[in-house]
Amino acid sequence: MAKNTNSTSYEFYKQKNKEEMKYQLITFALMIIFTLVSFGMVIAEYNPMFTIPVIILLACVQVGFQLYYFMHMSHKGHGLPALFLYSGVFVALLTVLAMVTIVWW
Repeated sequence: MAKNTNSTSYEFYKQKNKEEMKYQLITFALMIIFTLVSFGMVIAEYNPMFTIPVIILLACVQVGFQLYYFMHMSHKGHGLPALFLYSGVFVALLTVLAMVTIVWW
């Protein structure tokens, strides 16, 4: 008797979607926690020399989470959009570095 491959394929995709949803919920919870930590640091009036870099770091981590999990950059077939995205980040970093160098020089 032949094995029904459609049900096996269905179960595979069902399990895959379940795991992906779990990762998205965990990532969403982490982003909420990062936001609350940032607000808490501002409300507690920590030293701005400490608060600002921590907030920027948390914001960068959140951007990474959003691109990787919510924009599905972890899936195959997103090579060209990923290339443009990473190129844009590189150009943005170079621009910020140039502006900081000009201001401080």
